[in-house]
Amino acid sequence: MSTEGTGQENFRDSIATVTKEGKRAWIFPKKPSGQFYDYRKYVSYALLLFLVLAPFIKINGNQFLLFNVLDRRFNIFGFPFWPQDFHLVVISMIIGVVFIALFTVAYGRIFCGWMCPQTIFLEMVFRRIEFWIDGDRGAQMRLDKAPWNAEKIRKRVIKWSIFALISFLIANVFLAYIIGSDELLRYVIEGPAAHLSTLIPLLIFTAVFYFIFAWFREQVCIIACPYGRLQGVLLDDKSVVVAYDHKRGEAENGRKKFRKNEDRAALGFGDCIDCFQCVNVCPTGIDIRNGTQLECVNCTACIDECDTIMDKINKPKGLIRYASESEITEGKKFKFTPRLKGYTAILTILVGVLVGMLFLRNDLEANILRLPGQLYERKENNIISNVFTYKLVNKTVADVEQVAFKLLSHNGTIKMVSTAVFTVPAQDIAEGTLFIEINNSALTGDKDVLKIGVYSNGELIETTKAQFLAPRSYN
Repeated sequence: MSTEGTGQENFRDSIATVTKEGKRAWIFPKKPSGQFYDYRKYVSYALLLFLVLAPFIKINGNQFLLFNVLDRRFNIFGFPFWPQDFHLVVISMIIGVVFIALFTVAYGRIFCGWMCPQTIFLEMVFRRIEFWIDGDRGAQMRLDKAPWNAEKIRKRVIKWSIFALISFLIANVFLAYIIGSDELLRYVIEGPAAHLSTLIPLLIFTAVFYFIFAWFREQVCIIACPYGRLQGVLLDDKSVVVAYDHKRGEAENGRKKFRKNEDRAALGFGDCIDCFQCVNVCPTGIDIRNGTQLECVNCTACIDECDTIMDKINKPKGLIRYASESEITEGKKFKFTPRLKGYTAILTILVGVLVGMLFLRNDLEANILRLPGQLYERKENNIISNVFTYKLVNKTVADVEQVAFKLLSHNGTIKMVSTAVFTVPAQDIAEGTLFIEINNSALTGDKDVLKIGVYSNGELIETTKAQFLAPRSYN
């Protein structure tokens, strides 16, 4: 009988992947099939294709996605971000958190089952290879218990070799996100011997991916990933999750094994025939009939399996389905609650702020700072001179040519230490030193704020400010 609503929740005191002795209980899930599984395959293969191709797609010369932590260069959807754009990255991360919270409140852990890279790689790549080599659930269990004969060794070597190769390819794809696809291709052409400092971390990440997908597996979702705990805080009885309809499945007298031509309704038994197929197909080994659990990744495998069983015994589908607790117990359909409206409003505001900042962001960013430790210098004809350092960041894929500085707020002169006109290379930084000289009579105090224009080919492309020191005036 279901523990739902009975107070018997001993199943929450342990997890399915650990035995009573505290050892690892290996999960041998049944090969899933059905309508939802087909949909998940389409979504997963599209996301896998995107994951592999994203580092090699370029927009206006910028890699579509790049997270070069070492050089502090980031591209998100083709937009280049530099350390000076850190505030934009922070807003993007906050948007991501609010977006996940919104969808978790509304639809539970749907991200885990449909879009999470861990689930996609494990269920749609590694486990499908395992089904192909080792067979379905029963065959895998028999092979696991079998002695190390020639057949077992052959299957293990083939499977582990393929897993290692795929792990190596995954590590290379992630490397393309970090150092850039152009650099990765150059490393491949030049050979691993020329880049041992990169090859060693690559092999380490290959080992990590192999460990996760060949052995650790669902433990990532259950133990390591904080999202399972997060959903426990965010979910309520109105959230739509993969749920077992305990009212229909249990009825008055609970579950009962199926018997042909038996009038279960007259006997007071529910539609659940206690076949355990929903448990056998679960990739985390839980019994969905016990209610919402943090181990459930909303993969919908139990929905497909239960619908298949219901078809065979001529019962309506949907004993396990996407539903909220309120819908099951009270018949209330999903509604856009005030809580969801609040999250949506916050998300809309944050997205609007981010879009506005992206449009207002200049392609070239200028910073002019007074040289530390240096005061002003008096010169002939009442001229006051300050020395500054400048840094120009070119965020585009084209050179910014014929760059020059002009004072916009005061009458004065800018003298470059090197050439007066220079070029800022594409996606690079130009740094140098300059002197600004202003007649003391044109200054209003001992700390004037100067407005400086940055020109390219005679066109103003950026403005910046700097503080100018002068002698204190006494009245």
